[in-house]
Amino acid sequence: MMLKPFRFGVVGGNGQSRKTWTSFARRAEELGYSSLLLPDRIQMNVAPFAALAIAAEATTTLRVGSYVFCNDYRHPAVLAKEVATLDLLSDGRFELGIGAGVGPDDYQQLGLPFDSAGTRVSRVEEAVAILKQFFTEERVNFTGKYYTVADLQALPKPVQRPHPPIFIGSANKRMLTIAARHADIVSPTIKFARPGESVSDVPLEQKVDWIREAAGERFEQLEFSQSDFGLVITDSPVEVFNITGGPYMQKKAMSTEQAVEHLLAQREQLRFSYIHINAGQMENFAPVVARLAGK
Repeated sequence: MMLKPFRFGVVGGNGQSRKTWTSFARRAEELGYSSLLLPDRIQMNVAPFAALAIAAEATTTLRVGSYVFCNDYRHPAVLAKEVATLDLLSDGRFELGIGAGVGPDDYQQLGLPFDSAGTRVSRVEEAVAILKQFFTEERVNFTGKYYTVADLQALPKPVQRPHPPIFIGSANKRMLTIAARHADIVSPTIKFARPGESVSDVPLEQKVDWIREAAGERFEQLEFSQSDFGLVITDSPVEVFNITGGPYMQKKAMSTEQAVEHLLAQREQLRFSYIHINAGQMENFAPVVARLAGK
């Protein structure tokens, strides 16, 4: 079994001004983080494309990306052109995360219908096909149930070939199957219940098996990721901040050594090598990054 080296991504960040945002991006790069990723949520302080372009311009090696684009906000051909442009202008440092939407709240604020999970996932599957065709072909021609693209010139071309890495995460078998067949970075997650709800789930090991079965020969090439939002490194000289609210933000405390052992064990068991942390953890988590990045 070939395990990929560790790398770490920061999700979010303070974009109150150009100075604070570029300083934050440069600090992430300085601390050894691989990527800076932004959610595609209406309540976020900044919108992803412009902010990621500025972050890429302010740094040299830091990768930038989405965590993740909500497919229903943009036609996939428009998204493909934006992604290819940013990959081109960042010298090939873009990562494309795409998903079917977090929940109904953003949709309601925008006056968009929040369709069934099956419908939204089907649209993502068609969108990924359009994105890949845009990145790799001279023209895009696609006819599906939800999208039609007719003789579209596919320009510009991204720097990364055959295309920027595609990231898909999910707790559900169908989306993980799509990810296994079409994504480059896959994140099997656990299900979280809304207040008053109960959900049934299966162990992460079974979800990795789903991915293995669907991916076939490409399984060994996949990079597996996981979010460790809320992990507090107790012997770090810097405290965390703004780690509150939501299931992903439940605090758990570990020393640097315990966190290193925990991540090594998870990689051995579940293949997780690309670890995402919240922006409020960035300084606190730096000792772990120093120990594991690239190893």
